[in-house]
Amino acid sequence: MSRLETLIARLQKFYGALPSPPGDPFTLFVWEVLSAHSTPRRRDAALAALKRIRALTPDATWRAPQKKLAEAVALAGPYLEQRLRALRMGVDLFRRSPTLPAIIKGPLPAARRALKPLPQLGETGAHRMLLFTADHAILPVDARINRVGGRLGYGEPSDDFRKSARSVQSAMTKEIGSSAAAFKRAFLYLSHHGAATCTDADPHCTVCPLLDDCPEGQKRTLHRDL
Repeated sequence: MSRLETLIARLQKFYGALPSPPGDPFTLFVWEVLSAHSTPRRRDAALAALKRIRALTPDATWRAPQKKLAEAVALAGPYLEQRLRALRMGVDLFRRSPTLPAIIKGPLPAARRALKPLPQLGETGAHRMLLFTADHAILPVDARINRVGGRLGYGEPSDDFRKSARSVQSAMTKEIGSSAAAFKRAFLYLSHHGAATCTDADPHCTVCPLLDDCPEGQKRTLHRDL
């Protein structure tokens, strides 16, 4: 077992079972749109509301009454118009490209190209789509994983997020293995850890299950003791 696999096992024991993003491509796209500038609780409330009005397929979302659609999406928080606009663009793309889910599951270069027109995904969202809906063994590196990885000593620090994220991704990928299940587990626990414990401004190092193997955590706790 690699160092990273050992750390992830500790996180799994510490946090218990965690929910995964949706496995259906369109539902995950909606999940991404609702997640931006929101919280997991608000995002999940909005997603549940869309499910209640049966608006979680491209055709159903296209046919849904606009008032009900807006009321459901509004539960995710601010930026309602931006979310609705992104949903309309995504619905149009999925309806015009019914083979998109199959393309995503195919060769990686074509899958990446197919996802580029989807709004609000970005590189990290596209990687989540490739991993959770198509089982491509790729690690999405969001701001949380980038922060956790850097503090654990993975990758090269950089003020350029894209550069540092790719560096963290490259370093971690070497230790995760080859199965999509292992990559999913790594993303879920590392990202959750970045949100719950290894926070940006005031990380909770004293309760962190990775403290003994974290250079940054050791440094922070040492400074607090002095």
